[in-house]
Amino acid sequence: MIQTILGFAIAFLTNLLFPQIADGVRLKTVLLGNISVDGNTAYRAVLILLIVFYVVKAFRSKWKKDSRSQFRFAVGIALALWDILGTKLRILPQPFFPGPAVIMGAFLEDGPFIWQNTLYSLRLFFAGFSAGVLSGIVTGVLIGWFPKVRYWLTPVLNISGVIPAVAWMPFALTLFPTSFSAATFLIAVCSWFPVATMTAEGVQSTPKSHFEVVRTFGAKGLYQVLHVAIPHSMPQIFTGVTTAAAFSFTTLVMAEMMGQPGGLGYYINTSKVWSAYYKVFAAIIVMAILFSLILKTVGAIQGYVLRWQKGVVR
Repeated sequence: MIQTILGFAIAFLTNLLFPQIADGVRLKTVLLGNISVDGNTAYRAVLILLIVFYVVKAFRSKWKKDSRSQFRFAVGIALALWDILGTKLRILPQPFFPGPAVIMGAFLEDGPFIWQNTLYSLRLFFAGFSAGVLSGIVTGVLIGWFPKVRYWLTPVLNISGVIPAVAWMPFALTLFPTSFSAATFLIAVCSWFPVATMTAEGVQSTPKSHFEVVRTFGAKGLYQVLHVAIPHSMPQIFTGVTTAAAFSFTTLVMAEMMGQPGGLGYYINTSKVWSAYYKVFAAIIVMAILFSLILKTVGAIQGYVLRWQKGVVR
């Protein structure tokens, strides 16, 4: 944990003490009450918050060894180098690679607009992702349980799986009344395939002995599916859900860049038109944070559902 704190402290001191040598650097400034805040101030505030967060975390864990501390130290060093090369010396090609303090200006300048587009992206993502996961689980159970369904749907699943979701865009825009519903369909399609595939594999791999045990107690087909096949398939289902989350997020951004009236992809498109690449980087940072939170949420749900695996598997 000490390495983590040291890395972010180095990034903070670099921004604070290293002189601004390159000319032409314009940092956005806003008034928060009576206080004038520019990109450097906002960047330092973020670093201080990170340092405080990890100090508190270290105290709560009694300074136990953290497996990620070396990585976070490297992140702090990378931020310091990026600050020097992108802002202080401006060696990196501009305006394509602005420094972190310049990028923070996007949040000061367009904070409410970025937040609005972030909410739009989340709404679109969860609409398509939840529809794709639910339909994928149902499809996978049907394929894995019923041989006739497997015969007819497996070729469809295999064919649709190799087609990029964006290739369906012209058809989606024609079939659905709004661009939002069309994008929801695209996200659902790309998340449906991995969930359906992994669910079907999990159901088919359920040992026959498990079904024989419940049949001796009079369990019928539906009970066997709900209480034996699906619980046994949960590890594979969550593998599919995690893969689907990555596919869905990629499709989300591409769909927003191809006709949505909002979202982080839309924000990137509009910023790129005006060569405001510091805003593009700001949107990318928000995307990275969002996707990390989505994966953590999926991981937390998986950990709770598969809590029986603790101490059983690696």
